[in-house]
Amino acid sequence: MSLQRYYWLTNFVLLIAIAGILIFGTFTLFILVYIALFLVLLARFMLPRGHKLVKLWLFIALGFFLTCQIVLAEQLLLIPGADGGRTPIDSTLQSYWPRRIICTFIIILPLAVSRYIVVSKYARIYLPSVRETGTIAFAEVQGVVSKAKQFAEKAGSTRNSLSPANLREVIGDSIKHDSFNYVNKGSLTESYFDKVNETMADLNLYIVISRTGSAASSMIAIVTGKNYNHASLSFDRDLQTIVSYNSGNNVYPPGMNPEMLADLTKKNDASILVYSLKCTAEQKANVLQRIREINESGSAYNVLGLWTKRSYRQNIMFCSQFVYQMLKLEGLSYFDKDGGDVEPSDFIELDYHRVLSFEYEVSL
Repeated sequence: MSLQRYYWLTNFVLLIAIAGILIFGTFTLFILVYIALFLVLLARFMLPRGHKLVKLWLFIALGFFLTCQIVLAEQLLLIPGADGGRTPIDSTLQSYWPRRIICTFIIILPLAVSRYIVVSKYARIYLPSVRETGTIAFAEVQGVVSKAKQFAEKAGSTRNSLSPANLREVIGDSIKHDSFNYVNKGSLTESYFDKVNETMADLNLYIVISRTGSAASSMIAIVTGKNYNHASLSFDRDLQTIVSYNSGNNVYPPGMNPEMLADLTKKNDASILVYSLKCTAEQKANVLQRIREINESGSAYNVLGLWTKRSYRQNIMFCSQFVYQMLKLEGLSYFDKDGGDVEPSDFIELDYHRVLSFEYEVSL
């Protein structure tokens, strides 16, 4: 295939993709497209050799555009709901299509900025476009290839995380998620609460930090840069009463669910760290009561919050956000952070005063 034909083909595919987003895109899809484009352009800017100050300004500009895109999409595609939350805009509204057109149009803003950079002679810090590949000196190509090899060596785990099998699993799983409405209710049975009641003599709560090796965990690792990307809470040391926010493992809807040790360790590279945190009987009982309330009123996994760091309703959280909120509820949190900013590794790394006691590790 000639470069010219390849150039037109890529533009045609891009137009089809944008049209599909305009017609069928949900708020979640718009946000994911904005973020994906930001990451692609960021990698394209940072990989080649170039002026560090210019790269810094490019990073700031792209970050600013991403923030504006997310805020604008939230204002245009979501409207206040009857229960105080925010729900997707009704397709019967007269402004439905103009709002979607605006949200689609702003996808190209970062692309326009990148084109301006090329035109403004900053192409030396920018990977070549298809039209420019025929005029690049061999030494320049060799330099870019060398950089790319170094980047590829560091990104081996990233390639594995983005394997077709993992992408299929994550995409299939994402269909079940809803970051604005409760989709999970009653996944914790009375049998679970009976088990917890049997642990009340143990004046500890147990924080479980895990590397599950799942597709979702691998994807999150790309964003956080950390090995351990899931946090859970248990009322007993033997982990018979684990609870957290997760995707449901094809058993429950995404939200607050019971967890089994076998599910956390089913992958070959899985690892679990278990820590205990001292508490009173009253504190433990109050945490259990709050979990019961969430179980009865409903919950959902805050998949968008992984990027936006916000919860759109009280019981919509992700795993580390949930664990932190349960501790904070009873004054047991030992570091100060907004719940949406808490990562699983924070429970270990921010334990400056050694409040936690290491119990044991499970590795495969």
